[in-house]
This record gives sequence, C-alpha cells and structure tokens, in this order.
Amino acid sequence: MSAQKSMSRRDFLRVAALSTVGGALAACQTATPAPAGGEQPKPDAGSKEKITLRMWSHQNPSFVGANEKLVARYMELNSNIEIKYENFPYNDFITNIQTSMAAKNEADIIEMFGSWVQSYAKGGTLAPVDEGVLTLGKARELFYAAPLDGYVWEGKLYGMPNEYNLENGAVLVNKRMFSEAGVKDPPDWPSWDALVADAKKMTKFDGPTMTVAGFHFVNGDGLGFLFWEGVLEKGGEYFANDGVHLNLTSPQAKETVQWMYDMAVKDKVVDPMTFNPNSNWVGESFFQGLVAIGFIGPWIVPEGRRNYPDFADPWGYVSCPHFGSERKFAADSGWGKVVSPNSKAIDECWKFAAFCTMDKANARQWNVATGTIPALIEVAEDPTLLQDIDWIGPSLKVLPQGRYVGFLQDRDYIWYTVLATRITECLQGARSVDETMQLMNNEANAMIDQKLQG
Repeated sequence: MSAQKSMSRRDFLRVAALSTVGGALAACQTATPAPAGGEQPKPDAGSKEKITLRMWSHQNPSFVGANEKLVARYMELNSNIEIKYENFPYNDFITNIQTSMAAKNEADIIEMFGSWVQSYAKGGTLAPVDEGVLTLGKARELFYAAPLDGYVWEGKLYGMPNEYNLENGAVLVNKRMFSEAGVKDPPDWPSWDALVADAKKMTKFDGPTMTVAGFHFVNGDGLGFLFWEGVLEKGGEYFANDGVHLNLTSPQAKETVQWMYDMAVKDKVVDPMTFNPNSNWVGESFFQGLVAIGFIGPWIVPEGRRNYPDFADPWGYVSCPHFGSERKFAADSGWGKVVSPNSKAIDECWKFAAFCTMDKANARQWNVATGTIPALIEVAEDPTLLQDIDWIGPSLKVLPQGRYVGFLQDRDYIWYTVLATRITECLQGARSVDETMQLMNNEANAMIDQKLQG
C-alpha cells in the first residue's frame, strides 16, 4: 500500500483552495436582520450615509459561493452598505489575520473558525457582540452550546457561529464489505463491542500484511475526538480542577487509550503501522476500498463524492455506538463571523453577521451550500434540511449532546502533537499505555504553562 499524506479537514480546505481563482469582490448591504425564522428585512430607503466594509474568509469554493450570495443579498437590502469580500488560500488567510491584527488593519468582518476565537478575544483583537443585536442569553436559545461556546470569552460573546463542527456520532461504512461478510446493513450496534465484532469479520490480511482495515480510527482528527468522548462517557473529565490544565492520567483517560490499544493489538481491526495519520489516512483509504468502517466527521461525505466519483462500492454514513447510557462528546466550534474592534462601523458589521447566522433562511442557505452542520437550532430541526443535505441525519441526532472542547491554549498542538502522535505511537508499540498517558499529560501541561507565562 502506498503511503498517504497526513490529512485532516483543514488540509482539505488547503487543497480545495488551489482550485479557486483569486479573491472575489462583492458589494452588499443589509438592514437589521429579522429574528431567526422571521421575515426577511425590507430594503431601506437608500438615504443613509454610504458605508464600506471589508470581509475576509478562506478560499474554499463552496464557502466563497455561499458568502457571495449573502453579501449580494445584504447589499440589495441596504443601499448604503458596500461589502468588499476578499478570500485567500487557507495558509495565507491565517497569516493575513495574524499580521494584520498586529498592525490593526484587518478586515471589518472575518469568517473565523470558532476554536480560534477565544485566543483572539483573549488578546483583545476581536470586538464583543453588540448586545443590541444579540445578547449571550438570547444566543444560548438560538445556537447549540458546542459551537456557541467557542465564541464566548470571560462571559462575553465575540461572534456568531454558522457551523457545528463535529467528528462524533457516525461512521463511514462500505456496504459491499458488509454484504460479503454477512454483516447487517444498516448496522444497529448496541455497543462498541458489537461494532468491533463486525469489524473483525471484514478485516483482511495477505499473510502478515493487513489489506483491509475493519475499523479505521487512527487519524489525526479522530483520535482526539474519540479520546475526549471516551473520557466523558466513562464519567471522567479531561480538564484538571483549575479548568485550565488537563488531566490526561485519569482512570477514564487510561481506559479509553487502553480500549484503542486493544482494538489495534488484540482485536486487530486496524494495523496502526499501515493505517495511521500519515499512511492510508481514513478519508482516502476508505474511498480506495481499503476500509470497512471509518471514523470521521460528516464533512467527508461531500468531499468523498467530489474527489472519488469513480468509487464503485456502495457506501453510507451511519450512526455509531457510544460508551455508557448516554452520549457525551466534545466538538470544535465551527466557522462563523467575528468583527474587528478597529472597524469604524462596528454596529453595521454586527448587523451583517447576524443576517448571515441568525436568520433561518440565510443560515440554512449557507449550510446547504457549504455542506456543513447547522449551528442554528432552528435550521438543524427543520425536517426539510435532509432534502438538501441527505447524509447528515445521524449527525443531527447527536447535536444536543455535544459540548465545546474548551480553551486548550494551543488547540492544534494538543490535538496533533500530543494526542494523535502519542496515541498512534502507543498503538504501534513505542511505549505502554501508562507511559503514554504520563507523556501526554506532561507535554500538554508544559505547553499550557508556557502559554500562561508568556
């Protein structure tokens, strides 16, 4: 099997940006948005002073198209507002945000990933939401907690989410492999043990070499999300008592990594030497016919359809089990809108942000165009949504059960350098589970201490 580049959802954003031509400029306006689910605002009389705003986003084609439509609609309704919309390749986008904020010349409105927001809010580089547009209390009625809480810092709201970003609650399944192994389709797994039992039936070897992984969960994003879920559902907490440091040596944390180890070493439903974040990544190997069950978020479905149109096996995205009596999982806070404190028209910026995120029709349009899970409860609970995004049914079922992963100081370091790297090494036999837990705990908290001191 050929080695694959380590991939995550963010890498897909980087790749997608390569197919997009430069940033689009658009003019747009809007009146104060109607409450979620209310009537669209009527065009203004055109007598107000002209205001020009800048908006930035990353350059994913579907995101750009969705934003362009909202910008155009807003300007149609508000003749005194012009919104110049610019988008950038993913890496350039991050660099532009960081350098421009240091110089205090960033765009008025930025489409930001929610798990970045608290760091920027802590640094004083984001404006709090105008309470005349949306209070934190009202926001908690409108949005799911997991995406919203990433936009909250020290009791203040610093943005509005469009997306609920999650990896938990469902898995990819290869229906051909299910049929050939006599496994029930669609599956109805009452426990993880039941899923693993089915996965063992579909795992294949050529001598000592695993050619098909029955259950591939060893990927950069998935290991972290599966780890948090295991800790929470087993009755534990991954934050230490101070709510700042992490406790990665709890019995629940150890049990979760031991469970992963057993699936790889004893049950042999995945070979972590062959299937891991850097080799046969699940979002590619599944669509190459090398994986029966793959743990990955719902965002992979439209990517799989687009990137692997010739994949002949019937496949689907179905609900997966959880530990204990109820599901509890941690989620990133997804993409949404934030505002610069240096804007000369902050009130108008928040009106546009609310127009994009709080109005049901606009929020729904954005989610459908981008293929993302809604952060706005009213959109997610609309039964007609599945007519436009047909694969997200399993994800919609679990949205109330998720919580925001929390402020990790440096989210990517915790996720990829600590969790994904060290757990993968453990599964590959580099160190014991106990040694792994202590190493992860030391590395994570050393980074947190460094951030606190600096």
